[in-house]
Amino acid sequence: MKNLILFSIIFLFSIQLNAQKKTRQPIDTIGFATQAWQMDSIIKRIHRIYGTSIDSVKKLNQLNVNTTFRIGICPHDDYAYAGFLYESLLPYIKAKTIIVFGVAHKAKKFNVEQKLVFDSFSEWKEPYGNMKISPLREELLKNLPKEDYIVHDSLQQAEHSIEAIVPFLQYHNRDIQIIPILIPAMDFVLMEKYSTELAQAIDQAMKKNKLKWGKDIALVISNDAVHYGDEEWGGKNYATYGCDKGGYEKAVNHENEIISSSLLPRIDSASIHKFFNFTVQPGNWRDYQWPWCGRYSVPFGLLTGMYLSQVSRERIPEGIKMGYSTSIAHKPLTVEDLKMGKTAIATLHHWVGYAAIGYK
Repeated sequence: MKNLILFSIIFLFSIQLNAQKKTRQPIDTIGFATQAWQMDSIIKRIHRIYGTSIDSVKKLNQLNVNTTFRIGICPHDDYAYAGFLYESLLPYIKAKTIIVFGVAHKAKKFNVEQKLVFDSFSEWKEPYGNMKISPLREELLKNLPKEDYIVHDSLQQAEHSIEAIVPFLQYHNRDIQIIPILIPAMDFVLMEKYSTELAQAIDQAMKKNKLKWGKDIALVISNDAVHYGDEEWGGKNYATYGCDKGGYEKAVNHENEIISSSLLPRIDSASIHKFFNFTVQPGNWRDYQWPWCGRYSVPFGLLTGMYLSQVSRERIPEGIKMGYSTSIAHKPLTVEDLKMGKTAIATLHHWVGYAAIGYK
């Protein structure tokens, strides 16, 4: 009888504890890894197939085990297509607490715009065990003006752009904690206001907790570049230069022009605004000028990094191009035997661009 009572108490306590821990569940179990054995295999395959390419970028930019990026721009597409770029960049993100700026793909469905989007999850279900949300999130919310943000768990649960990146971060550091922030459609004036205030809040938290940017806190920006083609884009035609080989080459050249002229090497207000104007339609900040998936997350994350440099009186980070590729530039990584796959086709009529950039 005593054993039964004890079991009941333990069971009820367990239920209460799990209820207190709001755990975000994975939404994309095809394109991304959700199990440790999947991630272990993905990393091994990336280094076996793309190791020479990754090492050449490392050698060209004189990177080593001591290199630390304070900001990273990382793809969020299927590992089969873009996994090698994740692995080219993310090992240099070494902080324990990582603020991840995500794309808000479903924001229109939830009627969300012009706000920073936080959530109230206490942990995320990840391949190497549930990962805690950093307690610094509450400090940021306390120090931010209330009109800057909303807390929206449903939008975060429906979003895949951050969950793509976290397994790679966790692979390299099992103790990481994140602060996810989604960036929906937003005009540049508000971006500057919110990023300035967020940078001040981050600086306050770092000083209070004696943390160093890069060593203890880093910023990672989730992003996919152009969405190109005239097939399977929800009835939309994004084939600006056509869908033949020549059109593909022109589109890739356009991509590299955007990267080289607005994201590299040093960031400032003018270059970040230039990126915004490259990708967002003039006079209508809700629509594409060039269909780059991270048209809001990239400028917002970089503005935050720039202003954080100013308030913390540190050198503004300079960018290193860790790679650019597309979903049709190379043979996809084999993942089907890992119970994974691809979430979209990859042809001249439907392809995605990927940029990986580290700022140290």
